[in-house]
Amino acid sequence: MGRYRWGTATVGALLTVTMAATSGCGGDTKASTADNKPAAVAPSFSKAAAAFQDEAANAYLDDECTEEAGTCWDKMKHIVASARVLRKAMNGEKSVGPEFWTDAYALIDKMEKGLEPGEDLGVNEMTSNRPAVFGSAHDLADWLDEHPIK
Repeated sequence: MGRYRWGTATVGALLTVTMAATSGCGGDTKASTADNKPAAVAPSFSKAAAAFQDEAANAYLDDECTEEAGTCWDKMKHIVASARVLRKAMNGEKSVGPEFWTDAYALIDKMEKGLEPGEDLGVNEMTSNRPAVFGSAHDLADWLDEHPIK
């Protein structure tokens, strides 16, 4: 009989702990409601494309980027972030099908691959990741010019 009571007491304690955890006792209500927010709406394609093209055109217009490694890392991350916003807008654009975007997706993928080293490798012909990021950004801006959405 002692074994039966010990098992019942253990199950009761576990049930109490489980109920307290699932009911949110002691939890942060802001954290639990933050997970229930609706997903952010993708920007319009025209706005995202214009913003991306402006950033791509201005990528090298200041003295921030030099030949030294590391001087363009922030710009590289920023232009790829802008390309990701553009991708979301492309995904939300219903006037054309996904096959229309194939080349644009490939350029964004190439830009993201350029970030994989985790740093700006500078202007070294053998290892530089700048062409993958900035070169593809300029190619994508050109592609957007050549494939207008009406």
